[in-house]
Amino acid sequence: MSYTSREWRLVARPKGEPKPSDFEFATTTVPDPEDGQIVVRNDFVSVDPYMRGRMNDVPSYIPPFGLDEPMTGGAVGTVVASGTADVPVGTAVSHFLGWREYALLPAGGVQVIDTSIAPARAYLGVLGTTGLTAYAGLTEVAPVKAGDTVFISGAAGAVGSVAGQIARHLGAGRVIGSAGGPEKVRRVTGTYGFDAAIDYRQGNLSARLAEAAPDGVDVYFDNVGGDHLEAAISAMNTFGRIALCGAISVYNATDVPPGPRNLPLAIGKRLNLRGMIVSDHLGLASEYASRAAGWLRDGSLVAEETVVDGVENAVEAFLAMMRGANTGKMLVRLVHD
Repeated sequence: MSYTSREWRLVARPKGEPKPSDFEFATTTVPDPEDGQIVVRNDFVSVDPYMRGRMNDVPSYIPPFGLDEPMTGGAVGTVVASGTADVPVGTAVSHFLGWREYALLPAGGVQVIDTSIAPARAYLGVLGTTGLTAYAGLTEVAPVKAGDTVFISGAAGAVGSVAGQIARHLGAGRVIGSAGGPEKVRRVTGTYGFDAAIDYRQGNLSARLAEAAPDGVDVYFDNVGGDHLEAAISAMNTFGRIALCGAISVYNATDVPPGPRNLPLAIGKRLNLRGMIVSDHLGLASEYASRAAGWLRDGSLVAEETVVDGVENAVEAFLAMMRGANTGKMLVRLVHD
C-alpha cells in the first residue's frame, strides 16, 4: 500500500524573520518500500534554530533547503513497512526526514533507538544531538575544569538547559545562565539547578553578569551571540574558553551584524574562542549516551520539552521557537488517525 503524507516545503527565501507565506503545506504519496527500504510514520519532529540558516541560499556546513522541496530535519517514528529484515515493522527509529508525516528511507538512513531507556522523543533532545552538542562543547571545545565558573546563554532552551546541568556533572563550581523573562529565570535556577540566572530583557547584561560572577567566568557556552558574547568576553578570566555553538540573536538580521566591540580583550586575556558543529564530535555519542542515561535515571539531569500538536502547526512551532517561546526542546507531535 502507499501512504498519504502531508509535508512542509520552503517556497521563498525569507528576508529577515520568516513569514508563514515563505512555506507551503502540501500533500503527497509515499510508496511501498523496495528491497532495503523502509517507511517510517513520524511521531515527533524537531524544529531547531540552525534551520533558519538553511533557509538562506548560502554555503554552510549543511546544505540549504531547496525551494519547492520537502524540508528535512530530525524526527523519530515507527517503521510501518519494511523491505529488510534488519529493521522490521514496529521498530522505533530516528532519522533526518522530518517536517512530514511519512518518510521513505534506505534502512541504512535510520538509527534504531532504545525506548526502554527513555521515550523516543528524547532522542531528538537530551539523548540526541541536542544533548551531545552540550556535552561536546563542555568536554572537547571549551573543557570545564573542576571549580570553574561557567556561563551559559540561552539557558532555558534545548541545548542551554542541558549544558548547565552537564557543566555541574563535569565539576563546575558555579553555573550561571541567561534567559528571557522571570518565568524562564525561575526555571533555570529552580528546575535546572543553575546557581544564578540573568534576565537579559532587563538590560545592562555586562553589569548583571559581573554581579553574578564576581570572580570572573572561565567557560562560556554561547547560544546567542551578539550582546551576550560581548558581555562574556568582558567577564572572562585569563585563559578562558568559549564554545561558539549558536548566535540566535542575529539569525534574522538583514545586515551583517557587528562583531563584539571588545574583541581585542581576547588577546590580553589569551582567550580561546572556538566554533563548533556537533557532527565533528559524533565519536562522543556512545560515551555521552551512557553517561546521560545514568543521569536521567538518577534524576540529576532534567530534560523539558515544549510540544506542539499537529504537523500542520510545525511552521508556527518553528517561528515560536525562534521568538523564544519554548522552554527546553521544541517538538512537534504528529497526531495520526
